[in-house]
Amino acid sequence: MATIPAAPRTSARRSRRAKPPRAGRPEALQRWERGALAAVLVTAVGLYSWGIGHAALHPFYGAATRSMAGSWRAFFYGGLDTSGSITIDKLPGAFWPEAVSVWLFGPHTWAAALPQVVEGVLTVWLLHRIVRAWAGPFAALTAALVLTLTPVTVVLTRATIPDTALTLLLVTAAGALQKALRTERLLPLITCGVWVGLAFQAKMLQAWLVLPVFALVYQLVAPGTPLNRALRSLAAGAVALAVSCSWVLLAWATPAADRPYLDGTSNNSAFAMVFGYNGLSRFSSDPTAFGAVAGTAASRTHGNTGLTMLINHNVGPQVAWFLPLAIAATVLGILWRSGQPRTDPQRAGFVLWGGWLAVHALVFSVSNGNHAYYTAVIAPALAALAGGGLELFRSEYETGGQRRVALPAAIALTTLWALVLDWPTRFLPWLLPLAGMLAICGAVGLWIRGPRTSPRLVHSALAAGIAAMLVVPAGWSFACLDPMYAGASTSPTAGPVGLGYEAALRNHRPVPRVGLDEPGARDTAILRYVTAHRHGEKYLLATQAAYAAEPLLRAKSEPMLVMGGFTGLTPYPSARQLGTLVTTHELRFALLTTKRPSTAATTWVKAHCTRIRPNAYGRRTGGTLSLYDCEKPRPARKAAH
Repeated sequence: MATIPAAPRTSARRSRRAKPPRAGRPEALQRWERGALAAVLVTAVGLYSWGIGHAALHPFYGAATRSMAGSWRAFFYGGLDTSGSITIDKLPGAFWPEAVSVWLFGPHTWAAALPQVVEGVLTVWLLHRIVRAWAGPFAALTAALVLTLTPVTVVLTRATIPDTALTLLLVTAAGALQKALRTERLLPLITCGVWVGLAFQAKMLQAWLVLPVFALVYQLVAPGTPLNRALRSLAAGAVALAVSCSWVLLAWATPAADRPYLDGTSNNSAFAMVFGYNGLSRFSSDPTAFGAVAGTAASRTHGNTGLTMLINHNVGPQVAWFLPLAIAATVLGILWRSGQPRTDPQRAGFVLWGGWLAVHALVFSVSNGNHAYYTAVIAPALAALAGGGLELFRSEYETGGQRRVALPAAIALTTLWALVLDWPTRFLPWLLPLAGMLAICGAVGLWIRGPRTSPRLVHSALAAGIAAMLVVPAGWSFACLDPMYAGASTSPTAGPVGLGYEAALRNHRPVPRVGLDEPGARDTAILRYVTAHRHGEKYLLATQAAYAAEPLLRAKSEPMLVMGGFTGLTPYPSARQLGTLVTTHELRFALLTTKRPSTAATTWVKAHCTRIRPNAYGRRTGGTLSLYDCEKPRPARKAAH
């Protein structure tokens, strides 16, 4: 089994522990390793896909996915409806696989969620390959298992949110970087830039957070002169920039009349959507930074910011179970290998994954607020450091000496940290005693027996220790199979925390899931009425913001004019444009809601259109929605006597 050797302290130990860096292709998997990896992947497939027919379909993204599956214009630009009148407020890259899946298999919830499952399982498999080439089979299997059982990973692969695609692409980029360091070739480094650029299409600026870390690792570790390393890094960075901005540049170069209006912007600019609405507005006090629409930085309302963000009661149980072990592994992995050559690949791995973790934690702490699921991108770093750290500590344990205490100490520390994270909720309380007993068997067993005890007993103690570290996060992960603990579809979180769980407690039942092609009674009644009274208009109806449009777009693949985009504040269409559409018989009906602020367009509807009584389309009350007919003139008010 491959190990990570520690820095030699004597000539005798040098010959016994030092190993040459790996070169070329990684060794083939042994039979036992293939079986173990297969078990991990089967666990991932089952955990991520169970009940996929009732997956947490994001209402906004789900509506766009169905529209993108039915129109090439909507597909390329990320149109919210099939006509592509206005886009979603993100780049469309992460939703292309979902749209293709819906196009292939039909408008089913499981079809929209299937790419998320595939992306999650691929991430586990790729992380295993990357960590194995870096730190050996034991570290790779541990990392794969840790990632599989990280609660935020599980809950996100059971939803339809871009972070799963972002994580997969960035892990793939890390693998390409590692190959560039191992083979000394330029092509893998360029490929790394391509993968980062594709990750940008999934989650925009967040994909660039790894670039400083990648550049640092390449400068520190890659062979060649400093100038050659710098030039190669610049070339890969230029490729990453070109691929990242390709869609933005195409949208910028296309005349506004030939593409949809870009949501979240006051000036219909792709740069404003990416770098303002989804960029600067989230890190400054100016919500209109770089042309963003004011008040559209939705994540500001969700808190989860500051230096303690990763360990608060909401975010901590989602991802931070191995945070102390990851920090210890990074620090000790770098210090203990300080005597190795500059190109030492094992130390480079700790710098890579430790830097990945540190940069994301810093950026999250200074942003205006984060959803808990944003942290899914650091799960691979924590998993890799957990696997690499345990392999490092195990190799030191086997050689004896003072450092042998690191392995049982890591088991004890991680188990105690699980108690800290789980204590505020006391969720699944029977898991903590089980973890404690396993930790005693593992940590104490390793401490008492020593490295020269029977290998079978040492391996048993180590297995008990790993089980102790994993059992509590595994409990949180498997709890996601219960809709009560799967969070809201707009903000998925595992366990008894988050907005979804709070709503479930208030309603005394799990948060209902939305699906494709599954309209409710109210939406069915509205769709039936406007379809029956449609006479060749381009748009089935106009809606005030995406809130009113989402259920209709998920239920029926038809052109619908979403006034104001996601929040209703995007200045499209103008009152004049709306009036023109009505005059030219391209639009007849409008659906307004009291849950979004009025705009010039909605004011025009109220002034020029006739409100339809709910009983006309078979409803006793319209609730928060009001349907208007713009073909009929608004009745004049009676003069006061």
